[in-house]
Amino acid sequence: MNDRDDIEAGTLRVWALRLFVMTRKELLQLKRDVPLLLFLIYSFSLSVYISGAGISMQLNNASLLVHDGDHSASSRELIHRFRPPYFRFDGEVEDQKVGVQRLDQGTAMLLLDIPPRFHESIVGREPVSVQLQVDTTNAPQGLSAAAYAARIVGEFSFDLASFRLGGASGGLMDMPRVESAHRVWYNQNQDETWFQSISHILRMITLFAFLLPAAALVREKEHGTVEQLLVSPVTPFQIMLSKVLAMTLVILAATALAMASVLKPVFGVPIKGSAPLFFLMTALYSFTTAGLGLFAATVARNQAQVGMMALLGISPMLLLSGIATPFEAMPPWVQTLMALSPLRYFVDVTYGILLKGVGFDVLWDSMLAMALLGGTMFGLGMWRFRRQLE
Repeated sequence: MNDRDDIEAGTLRVWALRLFVMTRKELLQLKRDVPLLLFLIYSFSLSVYISGAGISMQLNNASLLVHDGDHSASSRELIHRFRPPYFRFDGEVEDQKVGVQRLDQGTAMLLLDIPPRFHESIVGREPVSVQLQVDTTNAPQGLSAAAYAARIVGEFSFDLASFRLGGASGGLMDMPRVESAHRVWYNQNQDETWFQSISHILRMITLFAFLLPAAALVREKEHGTVEQLLVSPVTPFQIMLSKVLAMTLVILAATALAMASVLKPVFGVPIKGSAPLFFLMTALYSFTTAGLGLFAATVARNQAQVGMMALLGISPMLLLSGIATPFEAMPPWVQTLMALSPLRYFVDVTYGILLKGVGFDVLWDSMLAMALLGGTMFGLGMWRFRRQLE
């Protein structure tokens, strides 16, 4: 019985040694690919900074033109309320058509048209309207500008009503009021650089987890070294697993680089949860996506085809898994379809660990889904690779 245990232990050591040697071979091959290494370092450092600092989804200094047909104290008060950081006053236009032309040319985003007798109507307690034309070519920015403008005009109207009722008996104290007290969790300053930089890292992890193992396997095909590997004392499982392990280690190192050089020191992104748990989930997600890449590599004949298949497989994941747009805002059939996307669960895990500080007790269902998808995808790639060899 002891001899049998010794034989099994020796077999396991030999198997692990072969896997270690194959993994080391993959890392050495990647080390010789200098352009790819430079692109990898750029994607997890400078590119993360550019994505976080250079892209703004919030309204900032929207160009505002005014056609003031009244030139009164009330009109000046209303115009004065459109101030930075949301709006930038770019002057008045004598003719409304000139303002519309500026909107068409894209040199202004908003045109506020104040009618004549604006102050007279307010003093006479007559209803009066102002017109706001918004360029919504950039729909998110345009809708935000319209919403801020509606709030400004509403507050202006409320202040007028408050001023009039202030002198009445009882004043505002007798009026029922509803006050809104906002409480922001997890990102109290609503700093969008946190979201943008983390989202970019998720995109890069997805891209490289798919491309690196797939390119490594296709490179073996192009160089004709697959046959040499098959006659060596390694199994097809060890060939594929070594590529996944090597590229997962590279992605973990690149993610650590991004967090240590950009996220924490530059943008101040907190790590409220367990950092080891986050890297463990990143390794699990890389393994999951690598299985999809290996399956694509068994179908492709060269690296150009791998790149085209990456566009076909990765693009829907990046667009529909909740990175660019809220997952809840998508149609029900898209949400059902994206249940097969590992990125959909990795998004919840990443924001949950980094920003919310939650752990396994809350994220266990997302982790289980990633593990099941990873095992299935790796199994499909393994089955396809064995079938090719036969």
